[in-house]
Amino acid sequence: MLSVPLGPLALPVAPLLLLAAVWLAAALARRGAGIAAENVVWIAAGLGLLAARAGHLLRHADAYAASPAAMLDLRDGGFWAAPGWTAAGLWLAWRAASAPPLRRALGAAALAGVALWGGTSLLLDRVSAGGDAALPAIDLAGLNDGRLRPLPELAVGQPTVINLWASWCGPCRAEMPMLAAAQQRERGIRFLFVNQGESAATVQAYLRREGLALDGVWLDPASRAGPAFGSRGLPTTLFIDAAGRRVDAHFGVLNAAALKARLNALNASR
Repeated sequence: MLSVPLGPLALPVAPLLLLAAVWLAAALARRGAGIAAENVVWIAAGLGLLAARAGHLLRHADAYAASPAAMLDLRDGGFWAAPGWTAAGLWLAWRAASAPPLRRALGAAALAGVALWGGTSLLLDRVSAGGDAALPAIDLAGLNDGRLRPLPELAVGQPTVINLWASWCGPCRAEMPMLAAAQQRERGIRFLFVNQGESAATVQAYLRREGLALDGVWLDPASRAGPAFGSRGLPTTLFIDAAGRRVDAHFGVLNAAALKARLNALNASR
């Protein structure tokens, strides 16, 4: 599951789960050993996030070199979990070793936080229709001819980017020129622009007005794709390997550096 609805808005699930896990760990630490233990947990979370972000940036330095300001744009979801968990774990281990009265509380807090994060993430992955399973059998209509084609048929045989969007969605409009440029540049990757809930006339008028010459524009009149992929908000972008398996996904606007990093990973999955 990528996002959850909150009234007219949608919020990404991953940071909400992480916040809940850290809050639980901090609360247990404070209950067990007071404010000193709680502070250790919050510092561990901060160090973990910094390490995870730094690891991602180093891993994809070429993608961010052209736009250094994008390093500060945390909306792109660019975090590498391994260095993050390592940094947080080392900090907790050091503080537990240097302050014996905190050991029991910190150990219980760490176990509870990891259990909540890992267990909930696994459960959501299993109940979500996205995951690594086959693509949902949704029929999409061609923008110009209205011909119906099943999504799995459209997104197999080569790496594919599926962008769920609508013309009324501000973040969708903001990232569309970047996606259009990537489609022209990345000839080895197929791009599918799956409009959610709008008519062909509305979509065609928007593309003409913005001067966007896109290939692979499809209509999903009933907006079935978002829920099928576990996302209740727009824009949502899925990255599919040549076998039709989802290898990455992002809810929210993408910047050019984050898109390039994901496209590099998608090319590497060939």
